[in-house]
Formats: sequence, C-alpha cells, structure tokens
Amino acid sequence: MERRIFLIATEESGDRLGASLMKVLRQRLGDAVQFEGVGGRAMAREGLESLFPIEELSIIGLAAVVKELPKILGLIKETAIVVTEASPDILVIIDSPDFTHRVARRVRAKDPKIPIVDYVSPSVWAWRPGRARAMRKYVDHVLALLPFEPEAYRRLHGPPCSYVGHPLTEQLSSLRPNADEAKRRAESPPVLLVLPGSRRSEIRHHMTVFGQAVGLLQEQGTPFELVLPTMPHLQEAIVDAVKGWPVQPQVVIGEQEKRAAFRIAHAALAKSGTVTLELALAGVPMVTAYRTGAVEAWILRRAIKVNSVILANLVIGENVVPEFLQENCTPEKLAAALREALGDSELRRKQLEAFGKIDGIMSTGNQPPSARAADIVLATMRKARRA
Repeated sequence: MERRIFLIATEESGDRLGASLMKVLRQRLGDAVQFEGVGGRAMAREGLESLFPIEELSIIGLAAVVKELPKILGLIKETAIVVTEASPDILVIIDSPDFTHRVARRVRAKDPKIPIVDYVSPSVWAWRPGRARAMRKYVDHVLALLPFEPEAYRRLHGPPCSYVGHPLTEQLSSLRPNADEAKRRAESPPVLLVLPGSRRSEIRHHMTVFGQAVGLLQEQGTPFELVLPTMPHLQEAIVDAVKGWPVQPQVVIGEQEKRAAFRIAHAALAKSGTVTLELALAGVPMVTAYRTGAVEAWILRRAIKVNSVILANLVIGENVVPEFLQENCTPEKLAAALREALGDSELRRKQLEAFGKIDGIMSTGNQPPSARAADIVLATMRKARRA
C-alpha cells in the first residue's frame, strides 16, 4: 500500500533535514511512498515538488513582515487546505514554527486523524515555555536535535519528545583537523576566527564592535592571524564592513572554506547561535557576543528563561563559554576575554576539557539522526493506522 507523506520546511536548514529524512524513508518504504509538501532545493532533489518556492518566506525585518503578512497568512491557509485535501498518512513539520505550527493547528482542527510530527523543537526551554503544553493539542511527537530537550518537554508537560541527534554529529570529519591542520592550529601566530552572524541585521550589529575588539587586541601586543568565514550572499556586505577595521582579516567564502578555517583555528570570536556548537565540536575555544536593537533586547530580557543563551553551554550543562550581551558587548571586554582564549589560560583549559565530553553527550550510538527520525515517523504512522 502506498504511503503519502506530507513535509513542510521553509528554511534552508530545515530543507536539508527534510531531504535526509526523505532519503531514509524511501530506503525503508521503497517505491511505496509518495512525498508532497513544501521544501527547497535539497528536498526537490529527493523528488519533492514544492507547493510554493520557500524563498517567498525569506522576509527580513519587522516592517517587511508587517507588509507581507497577508501573503504569509494566505500561504498558511493554502498549505493547510492542501494537506487536509491530500489526507496524507502523516504530516512532518520541520522547524520554522511561526509558519509550520500555524499550518499544523489548522490541519488538526480540520482532520484530527492525520498524525503530526514536529522535527526540530521550538526553544520552549528558553522562552515561551507554555508552548510545550499547547503543542499537545496538535503535535503527536517531537523530534529533538538537542539532548536536553526531551526532559524539558516532560517538565513542561508537552507532547512526547525523543532525541534523534543533531546533524552536526554526522559532520565531525569536516570539523576536526588532520595531522597537518592540528600542527597549524598549534603554531604561531594563532588563527583567530571572527564569526559575526549569517543575517544582515547581525552583521550590522556586530561588525563594528568586533573590528574594534581585534584592533584593541593587536594594540595590546597579542599576535594572531585573522580569518573571517562568510557565505556568498553576504560577501559584499562583509568586505565593505571590514574596510574600516584596523586589522584586515582574510575573508573566506562558502561552507567548505569555513570548515577548513575551523580545522586550523586556535580560538574564535562568535555571535551566539548554532555556530557555538560547531566550534565546540571542532574543539575551538571561543568568546561569544550578541547585540540587537533596543526593543528586541527589552523583549528578550523578559522572555528568556535560561541562564545562558550559548548553545554550547546548554548542551554541555556548564557555562564554560563566556558571553557578552548588549551593553556588556564592548571592545574592551571582548579583547580581554580573547587574550585568555588565545593564551594558556584557565578559561581555555576549561573549555577544551568540556568540549572533550560533547561527543558522549550528543551521541546517538551507531544510528544517524535521519535514521532515528525516520523510525519515529514510521512508528507514528503505524500507531495512527491502528487507532
């Protein structure tokens, strides 16, 4: 009997997860599976014809979101109608909760028989914890990328949640140095990475203070070789922003070049986010920072329920990575912390010791995340058919 699986992913990271999941599901089900839904280029390569191009949701800035709100709401409504008319064996929503959860709620209200799996948990452990309990009404199972998330769902009375593993755990060979790269990592001058973020708003908020920090570091006599990895669509903005820096970095472009830089890096100055987990897995001590607009900062201060916003700290369970947020994100504070991260210091030793535990903490045994995710999707389908 053919199985119809509907997937929705509206960002590149979710598109990659969806493609990996589709590949395993096809291996398990063979020709007896039909995929439908919303996705990007990676999912298209696995045979998905997207309901609409996901680029239509690449909207940046509050003003732009307000202007495009009727269009966004229309796509949510349209997607939910297509799902219910297709009556698939299961709906898999992947990340992007502002869009995918609104679709899921509409689908559950219209057809409660369609099981729904949420691949990538919203950050209920960090803010808006009430979402976990609310999700019980329209999500049958959550597939978590972070090992502490299942316990958070139990504590918050959310739907069943299983840790399937983070896709980064399948990419360790691209993050960790070979013998020659390890030798360069230990040589002088040490390679210092600067990672200001992957969004234009983040570049706007971080580039000036990051440039001032590395300039101060040089003034104080600390030797380093500066490397700034970025993506092609940000290259022009980055190159323009570093023109005024007192220390000119080597700007490297693309994911492969970024990973190559990680493998020789001695330390990093990074914007908070998933990149902190990448650096921890790569064994690169870091200093982290985050700046945003005053209104957003005011909201986040009142909403965040965790004692660190650094993903690496949350996974390790210990605040080993220093974080400098908003008014604490100053050139002087960043430069002082970077001197410790680059030198033979207690801060550097503590981070390296903690990073040595991360493989065990994030382990999924011999089964890759996409296979674990596929197992739960198939089990949820079977359970729904028996009900």
